[in-house]
Amino acid sequence: MNPALPVPLDVRLMNTAASVVYAACALLLAAALAWWAVRHPVFSVAGITVQGEVAHNSVPTLRANVAPRLAGNFFTVDLSVARRAFESVPWVRQAVVRREFPNRLRVMLEEHRPVALWGSEAESKLLNSFGEVFEANVGDVEQEDLPRLSGPDGQSQQVLAMYAAVKPLFEPLDLAVQELALTPRGNWQVELDNGALVELGRGTPAEVTTRAQRFIQTLTQVAARNGRRVDALLSADLRYAEGYAVRLRGVGTTNADAGKK
Repeated sequence: MNPALPVPLDVRLMNTAASVVYAACALLLAAALAWWAVRHPVFSVAGITVQGEVAHNSVPTLRANVAPRLAGNFFTVDLSVARRAFESVPWVRQAVVRREFPNRLRVMLEEHRPVALWGSEAESKLLNSFGEVFEANVGDVEQEDLPRLSGPDGQSQQVLAMYAAVKPLFEPLDLAVQELALTPRGNWQVELDNGALVELGRGTPAEVTTRAQRFIQTLTQVAARNGRRVDALLSADLRYAEGYAVRLRGVGTTNADAGKK
């Protein structure tokens, strides 16, 4: 058998050149198709399908607010920009935006679920179930008995967790926590629905709730000894090592044997 003869150099160069030309033509064709797809009106974003929670926003309003902020067509629209546009609408906590071939966007929305008012009465801030602060029209809140919580910036989750720990402690006395505040110095303050102000002091949630439990377990007896009921409470200061100071309507007394913490 004769060994195969080597391919001449000029033939190899021609084959290589042909491969390069074919590849370049393929790339040009792909680029032309991509340009056609980008420019063709059939791929312009023709509609946005909104799903999920829209209790506080109508679908037409959402589309009207977001559509002007979207640029490009089905292939070029920036989904992260679209997501941020939806999440900038009041009450929207989270948005997931996907393309839907050939010319639509599909959006899944999650709204904030308010559990408390946040900050001063002059502010329109709310707190959701994740402890996140958001701004919205307070008048749109269905619940009329939301507590008011407040604290330093970045501490909203901590304040909400303390509220969840303290709130059930007062319920056996038929008293509800109406306001809870964390002061800049780290003190916790509670205002009850009868107007009483209770200074809970500083400390971890366990330390604060321990002091609150001690107060609540003895308040009925302290009030009875002074001829009063629990709802006569005006204020209490729990910042003592072994007791607390309390003021009842028409009575002033102290139940403490040690200095304040």
